Amino acid sequence: MAMAVISSCSREAKVAPSIPQDSDVEAKVESVLKRMSLKEKAGQMVQLSIVTLEDGTREAIDPAKLDRIIGEYKVGSILNVMHDMAHSREHTANMVRQIQEKSMEVLGIPCIYGLDMIHGASYLTDGSFYPQEINLGATFNREYARMMGEAMAYETRAAQVPWVFSPVMDLGRDPRWPRQWESWGEDPYLQSEMSRTETVAIQGDDPNHIDLEHAAVSIKHYMGYGVPASGKDRTPAYIALNDLREKYFRPFKECFQAGALTTMVNSASINGVPTHANRTLLTGWIKDELNWDGMIVTDWADIDNLFTRDHVAADKREAVALGINAGIDMIMDPYDPECVNVIVDLAESGEIPMSRIDDAVRRILRLKVRLGLFDNPTWEYDYKDFGCERFAKESYDAALESEVLLKNEGGLLPLKGTERILVTGPNANSLRTLNGGWSYTWQGSADDFAPQYNTILEALQNRFPNVKYVPGVVYNGEWGQWQKDEAVGIAQAVAAARASDVVIACVGENSYCETPGNMDDLNLSANQKDLVKALAATGKPVILVLNEGRPRIIGDIEPLVKAVVDVMLPSNYGGDALAALISGDENFSGKLPFTYSKHINALHTYDYKVSEHREMMEGSYNYDAVMDVQWPFGHGLSYTEFKYSDLSLDSPAEFKAGDVLKLSVKVTNTGSRAGKEAVLLYSSDLVASLIPDVKRLRGFEKISIEPGESKVVEFEVPAEELAFVGADGKWRLEKGDFRLSCGGLGVMAKCTETKVWETPNI
Repeated sequence: MAMAVISSCSREAKVAPSIPQDSDVEAKVESVLKRMSLKEKAGQMVQLSIVTLEDGTREAIDPAKLDRIIGEYKVGSILNVMHDMAHSREHTANMVRQIQEKSMEVLGIPCIYGLDMIHGASYLTDGSFYPQEINLGATFNREYARMMGEAMAYETRAAQVPWVFSPVMDLGRDPRWPRQWESWGEDPYLQSEMSRTETVAIQGDDPNHIDLEHAAVSIKHYMGYGVPASGKDRTPAYIALNDLREKYFRPFKECFQAGALTTMVNSASINGVPTHANRTLLTGWIKDELNWDGMIVTDWADIDNLFTRDHVAADKREAVALGINAGIDMIMDPYDPECVNVIVDLAESGEIPMSRIDDAVRRILRLKVRLGLFDNPTWEYDYKDFGCERFAKESYDAALESEVLLKNEGGLLPLKGTERILVTGPNANSLRTLNGGWSYTWQGSADDFAPQYNTILEALQNRFPNVKYVPGVVYNGEWGQWQKDEAVGIAQAVAAARASDVVIACVGENSYCETPGNMDDLNLSANQKDLVKALAATGKPVILVLNEGRPRIIGDIEPLVKAVVDVMLPSNYGGDALAALISGDENFSGKLPFTYSKHINALHTYDYKVSEHREMMEGSYNYDAVMDVQWPFGHGLSYTEFKYSDLSLDSPAEFKAGDVLKLSVKVTNTGSRAGKEAVLLYSSDLVASLIPDVKRLRGFEKISIEPGESKVVEFEVPAEELAFVGADGKWRLEKGDFRLSCGGLGVMAKCTETKVWETPNI
């Protein structure tokens, strides 16, 4: 009921279109729509996997299947890769050209091809990869989101593919969820800033006219996907409606209003309603409230899930009607073109109004017109920068800024370079683990496709003269067993450690994606913990390198090691970056974009409620208290020291809605090395009508500082940023005191009036 009330408020709001309409685009859409048959309209609303077109080799298109899918069923969109693995740019482009030629010949309407490009051109064997989003979040540097987006679009277009299913902006607020690494982290502001930057980078500045160096995005997965109650992929979430509006919706709202042309829907459910059947969220919050004219596509076979899994529909026919009437425009029905005939039948019976059919098809045609596909279903263009050195350098630099130094007891790092080094652990000699999922294949198979890049071991061997390798523990290579590991020589690793000066233990996770990454225990595996315990028992200093897609629990072994580095999933240049960092050739500057939990039953986020404090002073709030976590959000060490001073509020201390709070802080490099620092600004609402969060990130900037140098960092925070969604579903900025903090310093500001917004989106 509350969701319906929120949606009804939007119908009263008059908002400008999220994407300004272009009269030429609309005229083209209407001219095509009016000549289409119902069957052709239904075909536009269905997307199939390329597997429906593969021949017996699974490497090429079967002409007879192409005739059937395009000619008989009029299907308007194809996705995925042949043989479930990446192909070269040339192979991919040739395949798409065949599909487009048939579509234009039969329909006069171009097909639209889409690929899951998650961290670069990750489904092209010769494409450029960047660190995964979780790593780019750790840089706290918007420039890397821009760089990756531009390279991803450029190289994907070079393969004749104009549509990428990216960026991912599910808030990674539960580390049990196996797709946390696909997000930018746990914070909605960080998520919004990075996602909006990448969206604009992929699409360019004019979403009505996408050129041949840019592509359409599909922002995903709308929304609340990242916090399943069970922690398992594609299982139900239960989210307070104010949090859903305030935190989970924000990144999507920012990207819709920045021109995102499509969105993909959360496969699971929120508060008992499957998202694919949730008219309030699909039509109300996006299309009505934001006046957004883009296109909504389902995730993989999720219309079927409405009756096979969720039991909100009795059969396929009812499920299709439920989804389309809720606001779905294109059904990703990967294997079954008969969905087209189901849509035709439902339209003819009136169970789906023709107005809804036409609205969906308009949105699909509008996307194709905006991409220029009617004029250029295929194109000739000199992509001279494909796979260029600039993209490689950007990827390496991003890896450098994303790897996080969490512990450095006694200044063990950087290494001098003369040490006898033992490298061990299951992640030491694997490129696959550095890349993670969506890397050449769905589950990630970089070892098979990219031998030209260096593993951690190879990078260390290239940098240091005396490196010995004993794995100690290895991963099982069988399908579905990748997270299981085996102890194959812990005793040998211990013997080698005794003959070494320092041990680098590379532990964590094998690559995975989606459901195969589900787990029942977030603890690092027993075999890997046993390896670390045995190595530490030798008395030799151990450097723990965590190579993982989510923070695995290591509370029992962390005290045993001298240094900890979390490289997360830094991609093809991650090993080289690590070698440069631990040697001291480069300096660490990454910070955690998530809270690293210490206990399996205490999975916190940094913006927990003040009432969750363990140590509350009676009658006041101790905002500097911390939960019992391994490392907090924003933690990250450097080889130099930064001092914060002179935090000041440069605007009046009293403010109201519509004002902008201006702050500045001086940051000084007091150490002997140059370094980069992510400067993070937080706010705390001291008293509110709902229990306030302990603090919220409101700004971040990445700066470079030479030894002895000082820089002043300035922030501007619109007062409306300090608003929250109340129990009534309305945004509200309440009068009272706020604390603004940065680098351990704080200043106070006071809101002098309360404002409540009737429109759900401010």
